[in-house]
Amino acid sequence: MVKIRLARAGAKKRPFYHLVATESRSSRDGKFIERLGYYNPNAKGGEQKLVVDTSRVDYWKGQGAQISERVAYLVKGVAVAAAAPVAETAA
Repeated sequence: MVKIRLARAGAKKRPFYHLVATESRSSRDGKFIERLGYYNPNAKGGEQKLVVDTSRVDYWKGQGAQISERVAYLVKGVAVAAAAPVAETAA
C-alpha cells in the first residue's frame, strides 16, 4: 500500500521534512517512490514554510494512497490558502 507521509531530514534540533509517496512498509526516512514537496517548520524571513505539488498528491490519492494525519492537515491548509485570494478578488 502506498502512503503519503513526512520523511524527516535536517540537523539535530533543526527539523526539515519532505512530503513523500512511499511504500507503507519502508522506514520513515527510507526509500520513497516520489517526493511531493517539503515542510520547513523553522522557516524564517523569505523562506517558504510549505511547498506541495497538489496535482501529484491528487494523483496518488486517485491511485489509492493513504495520507497521514499531518500531511492531510498541511495539504488542507495549502488548499485554503490557495482559495482565499480568489475569494478576495471576486468581492
